[in-house]
Amino acid sequence: MKKTIDGKALVYCEGAFNTPNGKTAHGLVRFTERYEVVGVIDSRYAGKDAGQVLDGRNNGIPVFKDIETAATTLKKEGNMPESLVIGLAPDGGRLPKEAKESIKKALMMGWNVDSGLHDFLTNDKELMAIATGHHCRVRDVRKTPDRDQLHFFTGAIEQVPCLKLAILGTDSAIGKRTTAWILVHALRKAGYKAEMVGTGQTAWMQGAKYSMIMDSCINDFVSGEIEHAVVSAWENEKPDVIVIEGQGSLMNPAYPGGFEILAAGRPDYVVLQHAPRRLEYDGFPGYRLHSLPEQIHALEVISGKKVIAVTVNHEDMKQEEIEPACETIRSETGIPAFDVLAFGADELVQVLVTKLK
Repeated sequence: MKKTIDGKALVYCEGAFNTPNGKTAHGLVRFTERYEVVGVIDSRYAGKDAGQVLDGRNNGIPVFKDIETAATTLKKEGNMPESLVIGLAPDGGRLPKEAKESIKKALMMGWNVDSGLHDFLTNDKELMAIATGHHCRVRDVRKTPDRDQLHFFTGAIEQVPCLKLAILGTDSAIGKRTTAWILVHALRKAGYKAEMVGTGQTAWMQGAKYSMIMDSCINDFVSGEIEHAVVSAWENEKPDVIVIEGQGSLMNPAYPGGFEILAAGRPDYVVLQHAPRRLEYDGFPGYRLHSLPEQIHALEVISGKKVIAVTVNHEDMKQEEIEPACETIRSETGIPAFDVLAFGADELVQVLVTKLK
């Protein structure tokens, strides 16, 4: 049995699996140390393997039509979950009305519920009454911690001597977190001690030991929380490399993330995630995606650090189109480019370890 932090979980992703709005579910299906994922709910893919739908590779996680079907099947298999995890990540982080019925059913079966949305389940009196009556735990991962638990920037980051890498992106929902985890695992496989610093709710759900949730943090403390996570990772683990997950992108109109990570995380280098087929910012038709050279220039001017590699998101691309796209990026920018999701991160690791201090 897989050893996890919080046991078996069913992931709710109705209508969003294999779309940008299902990225939390995608992360959990690909990798998590917090849960053992026993299934995904999305009626559009019912009966299929979640890994096959998402990445073209079976991983043994079934997709179910609804929570009733999932519970019946999993009970027969002796594989009942302890938690329902909301795998949706829609624009604005709002909970769809239809999801509430599935949450009620999960609580009535005695399951815990975890959600990373901005609609806090713990503020819903009806749901919490059911949770209390059935002795269930409900966690809103994006709920802002009390101010006395937050950290202000101190400059302690300057005492972290290991290699620090920021995995930033040219857009939101472009694969920064997935690339960060793949890189961490590849570095460990190559014999280096690597730690992930998560900056979003999905990384926390995947079990990132050192993390903060950037878009739910009070602005005055964002830099301090990033610094605290990085410093804690160094002090407790003494890794060779710390990989910091990015959020949004510098010029995304709704999610202009990344600046605080550059300012407070003080990375030595940036790895930039890019989707060559994407022409407009995710979810915002008419907002042209700034070109890759423009974004590289902006990042390097702001941070004073180099973009050391580009990692490619192959959405809307055929397998045979990936390497030519990487070669085009290399020719246009002079920067090495890799698709780590399709081909692994060994070549990227070879580039990065030349920079180890």
